[in-house]
Amino acid sequence: MRYSWCAPLFIAVTCSIGATAQEEATTLPTTLQYEDTFNLEYPGSILFTHDGKNVIYERRSMDIMNDRVHTALWQVSLGGKKHRPLIAQKDSISQATLSPDGNTLAYVSGSQIYLYYFDSREHAKIATLPFSPSNVTWSHDSKSLAFSMFTQAKEKSLFTGMPHKPKGAKWADSAKFIERTHYRSDGAGYLPSGHKQLYILPVTGGTPRQLTIGDFPSSGSLAFAPDNKSIYFAANRTEDYALNPLSSDLYQVNINTREITQITSMKGPEYSPQLSPDGKKLAFKQLNDRKLSYQNADVMVLDLASGEFMRITSSFDRAIQDFYWKPDSEGIIFSYLDHGEHRIADADLTGNIDKIAVTLGGQSMGRPYTSGDFAINKNGDIAFTLANMNKPADLALIKAGNNKHTVLTDLNSDALGHLTLAEVKPLEVKSSVDARKIDAWVAYPPNFDGNKNYPLILEIHGGPHAAYGPHFSMEVQLMASKGYMVVWSNPRGSSSYGEDFGNLIHHNYPSQDYNDLMDVVDAAIAKGNVDADNLFITGGSGGGVLTAWSIGKTDRFKAAVVAKPVINWMSFTLTADAYPFFSQYWMPDMPWNIADQLWKRSPLSLVGNVTTPTLMLTGEADYRTPISESEQFYQALRLKGVDAAMVRIPGAPHGIASKPSRLIQKVGNILAWFERYQDKEATNQSETATAH
Repeated sequence: MRYSWCAPLFIAVTCSIGATAQEEATTLPTTLQYEDTFNLEYPGSILFTHDGKNVIYERRSMDIMNDRVHTALWQVSLGGKKHRPLIAQKDSISQATLSPDGNTLAYVSGSQIYLYYFDSREHAKIATLPFSPSNVTWSHDSKSLAFSMFTQAKEKSLFTGMPHKPKGAKWADSAKFIERTHYRSDGAGYLPSGHKQLYILPVTGGTPRQLTIGDFPSSGSLAFAPDNKSIYFAANRTEDYALNPLSSDLYQVNINTREITQITSMKGPEYSPQLSPDGKKLAFKQLNDRKLSYQNADVMVLDLASGEFMRITSSFDRAIQDFYWKPDSEGIIFSYLDHGEHRIADADLTGNIDKIAVTLGGQSMGRPYTSGDFAINKNGDIAFTLANMNKPADLALIKAGNNKHTVLTDLNSDALGHLTLAEVKPLEVKSSVDARKIDAWVAYPPNFDGNKNYPLILEIHGGPHAAYGPHFSMEVQLMASKGYMVVWSNPRGSSSYGEDFGNLIHHNYPSQDYNDLMDVVDAAIAKGNVDADNLFITGGSGGGVLTAWSIGKTDRFKAAVVAKPVINWMSFTLTADAYPFFSQYWMPDMPWNIADQLWKRSPLSLVGNVTTPTLMLTGEADYRTPISESEQFYQALRLKGVDAAMVRIPGAPHGIASKPSRLIQKVGNILAWFERYQDKEATNQSETATAH
């Protein structure tokens, strides 16, 4: 029996606390709140233990005190019964990779390489590195680690005649002299002089030895040769590498002599080398570069003895993501994008491809983008991140020869299981342009009432060559929890539908993708329960382009939020960090030669038509679509007298929702802007009419 009492001395405090708790218990929220963003977790970077009986994965959670995603390593048995932490550090853990003998785990934490010994459960930092390593790779004999690391070069100066500064004098900082094509990068800012180079390090610890030199980067995934005496890697080893962003070949560097041998020289990039388990073949990805804005790469295989190349996925018109060798070295397992989903297939060395009944996902916290990881063990079992519309991913397993999967983890029921979330349903749409099927989905507000009409938000993906799907999205769920229906889609140009569909907007963007989006809105209205007098539109990056373009074409939306857009193709091409790529693959000629064409596709050319109240939302450190693009549109709207405002996210790069608090700020500002212009009276009248 449980007793309830209050001692005289503590009666006021204790009883008042109990009363307050009871009052709060009756008012706790039952739908998603902004603060729930910090409660989410999801898995990634999967690998099997050497015996194939356990899965090690990165458990990624939100650190509310440091406003970041924090990563620890966890381990779960294939039956899901033993699920426990393996390695947790103050700094996040990344690049966990198991030694071939199965005895040791290498990982990176705080920019340093550590080893974890399974027999003693000890950890050891095996070198002191000046910069963070990447692409950490074991030798086949488990004795060495190879990796790439930024290697600083001496900064150049143009003027060297500065007079001597007196002791204690306070002068301005020295001028920065830039004489490189690639001099700044989104998320990294202005870059120091130097490049990534390859290094080798014994697992007994010590000093890493540099293997490559030159005024060009050497990075990407690495693969040791069968005899451990050389390493395969991809690079563009030419002086004008930065002007040829989709150009790289495979090379082999001798560890002892540092001699470099070129392995491939095809048109377009070759990259991501992987050695087969039997050591006889090298698989890699290769893109037949035709200067199209959307191109799919193939997996190729090189027979190391004969030098013969085989292209094993040429019949597969989909964007291939990750791939792994099968344990018998007779084929690969790869993931690919298809109709807004991330799936897995099996390919043999003759090009026969069998699809596997697995859908990956659940790693895109913000918007409903395709995502996912998987791994394969020596028995052919596949562990993967399981897609789910109503929560982030869990780990799942499909046994070799079996079509049914087993869920191994339950990472978010504690945070989301007691809440009512938005229900997501597919929406059938046919393009009014050419009757193509356009995939779309609708999220309905929690506790949806079929007798009511709701304001609608059209959310447009970026890219433009990217894909949404029926996936969990914190941003969509938060919008729906505030009483909105939300619709999203894959208009022409989206990835996951093949090259023809993707290139419908090649040198033609934006164009009929706008029509597809308006067809999506019309289909949502026709489906029912939409308040057609309260339509709203938003999107980021490529979605920001289409949002700004749309409000120049129509006044049907009550308000718009244009996030990190391109507004003027001329200024964008000459200020964006990836300008060599954009000028060659998104445009038919250099921008100064086609100014009229670029202007016709620029949302700024339509600003004279805009009457829609518009909020601009961009990170101040965005070098992909620089904030000057947003400022042009904002200032034009102010000159026109259109209701316009600007939200600038301090320190944020192109990924303005990369931190949990920034995701909240993003969604909160979007909804606050829409609330300002929502016609509540029209919604109430619409609901009354529907009820009758």
